[in-house]
Amino acid sequence: MNILVCVKQVPDTTDVKINPETNTLVREGVVSIINPFDMYAIEEAVRLKERFGGESTVITMGPPQADSALREALSLGIDKAIHLCDRAFAGSDTWATSVVLAKAIENIGKFDLIICGIQASDGDTAQVGPGIAAHLDVPQATYVRRIDSVHMDTEPKIMVVERLLEDGYEILELQLPALITVVKEINEPRMPSLRGKMSSKKAQIPIWGNKELKIEPTQLGLDGSPTRVSKIYTPPQKEGGKVFEGEPQDVVKALFEEIKDIL
Repeated sequence: MNILVCVKQVPDTTDVKINPETNTLVREGVVSIINPFDMYAIEEAVRLKERFGGESTVITMGPPQADSALREALSLGIDKAIHLCDRAFAGSDTWATSVVLAKAIENIGKFDLIICGIQASDGDTAQVGPGIAAHLDVPQATYVRRIDSVHMDTEPKIMVVERLLEDGYEILELQLPALITVVKEINEPRMPSLRGKMSSKKAQIPIWGNKELKIEPTQLGLDGSPTRVSKIYTPPQKEGGKVFEGEPQDVVKALFEEIKDIL
């Protein structure tokens, strides 16, 4: 089973900075981590590979520092990594990002399953995974909480998953190759082993830019992003509410009169 995992390195939530000129996140020199939701995607890929054999590959698009995220994924049991890094990719919104990732997956070639976290903690859009599936024209299931079964010996290959809903769940059958996005209920990510850490430090990670992908420049970066951030600001602080003091019956009466005036 050939599995691809798309991950993103995001700023630590305690150290987020915005470029005032481009209104984009500043990533260089900022303490960063693997997007927490992507850790569940990595774990599920490793589990599937352990069950069915094959190969797992992690892909990320980001600046040079994103190399550390790839090596962390390798230390957790992923077999290979690919780093998509080019100044032409800078400033990409979810659409342009999904274009680049989809093109990289096309370059990789044959695969059975793509796994993504449901969303990135620095954007919370949940759009990149579905965007990749749309560009590749493969079936998709979002918010997957459990993989019930995988049938690799049938034609076509079939996967059955449970998809989380607000009021329950639904069971979907997907024809592979396909893409899923996973929620944290799907598993419990493992800790890296010492052997994994050591081997990940020595791993050779290829870097692909647009020279390798050959995407039209108009589809990349800010130029290829149909969405724009026009302004970023801190909302005004809310004023304190009114405090009623006195005996309970007097407070209730005063509160009633206040509500009556508002209505």
